[in-house]
Amino acid sequence: MKKKIIIDTDPGIDDAMAILFAHFAADIELVGLTTVFGNVSVEQATINACYLSDLMGGNIPVAAGSDHPLNRKNDRYPDWVHGKNGLGDITLNTPQTKALETDAVDFIIEQVLQNPGEITLVPIGPLTNIARALEKAPEIASKVKGVVLMGGAATVNGNVNPAAEANMLSDPLAADRIFTADWPVTMVGLDVTHQIIMDEMYLKRVHQSGTNIGNFITKISQFYLEFHRSTGTDGLYTHDPSTIAYLIKPDIFTIESGTIRVCTEGITAGLTIMNRSRKPYQQTAWDGIPKSDVCIDVDVDAFLDLYASIMTGH
Repeated sequence: MKKKIIIDTDPGIDDAMAILFAHFAADIELVGLTTVFGNVSVEQATINACYLSDLMGGNIPVAAGSDHPLNRKNDRYPDWVHGKNGLGDITLNTPQTKALETDAVDFIIEQVLQNPGEITLVPIGPLTNIARALEKAPEIASKVKGVVLMGGAATVNGNVNPAAEANMLSDPLAADRIFTADWPVTMVGLDVTHQIIMDEMYLKRVHQSGTNIGNFITKISQFYLEFHRSTGTDGLYTHDPSTIAYLIKPDIFTIESGTIRVCTEGITAGLTIMNRSRKPYQQTAWDGIPKSDVCIDVDVDAFLDLYASIMTGH
């Protein structure tokens, strides 16, 4: 059976790469895209998701979601990373796909309850929609197959500041609620995504196929490559596609389990702290919380081979 997934997303160049990766993966069924603020506003994220649905044949439903974190406003987006439109500032046609009238939170709840034990939630942006769905319908915690998220950093520094990874910092309160809920969570964070670098030669080899999707990824990746070069990295980090690789071939990742809390305020807001110790503590904020699986290592060559084989069809 194909793995049914909902990708919760703020596209985003690497978001687009992850979505198209999932589309081509033979053992994944992309049930829908839900959008959230993050790399761009939720309005732009929804336009981008609809555009991506068009590229995939127009059969993937899109539901618009949260435009700000749970407990504050949001008015700044990292346009220096993904461009003002989130997709490298390439010209986009007006998408034919239109967003559903159902919003993202209700779409998530409906799909999980209609497909008990089958839906994996794959948030690759801020976790606001997922936290709101859990708050509105707590019963989904026992109905999902799992949550596989891109975000956090258990053993390395963050990428926005030394403490925080971008998705965690965008809504740390939502993130903490996800990690402390009683459902199976796998964190695919900077511990592995900063190991996987796609350089320009690799990207050309994989995507210059003459297809619409190959040409699209080649175009949008140029902006992302330039951003990474400005930070001293010769290639782009493969953040969001790593969640899809985990779903397809989890054995290329090394997993460590532990309880996780996310700092919600102060200079460490967004910091993911995993209890990795086996020694007993006196009562702590990590007590009584289900363990999450955290990807702490990855076979980089196997990942790159997997991505190339699926995106090129051989």
